[in-house]
Amino acid sequence: MADIDTLELDALWAEFHRVVNMTSQELSAWLTEYDADKSAQPLPEHAGSPTGLHVLDILHKRRADLTNDDISVMYEVVDAVGDQRDDDLRDGDPSLRHRLMSIGHDPLKPPA
Repeated sequence: MADIDTLELDALWAEFHRVVNMTSQELSAWLTEYDADKSAQPLPEHAGSPTGLHVLDILHKRRADLTNDDISVMYEVVDAVGDQRDDDLRDGDPSLRHRLMSIGHDPLKPPA
């Protein structure tokens, strides 16, 4: 279990799962598709950025199995989605959507 207060972990877990609005299957498919544009296509289990792959790993975990590295990535993703989504999405920048999707957030997906 990670070194974090239970209440703080509960809040982070809820916020992470709110901003990561893509399923693990959607994220995995996106990471593979997004990497396919590069000259040498990686193996499907290695497609995507390290952060995107870590998000995918977190989506498969139970809260009790989180590590300190997982917690750091969860904070990073929550902050990145909050910062970028508010400031830049109004411009309709497709590269921003792609960056957000690479960490599990599709800004065009309606809220659940």
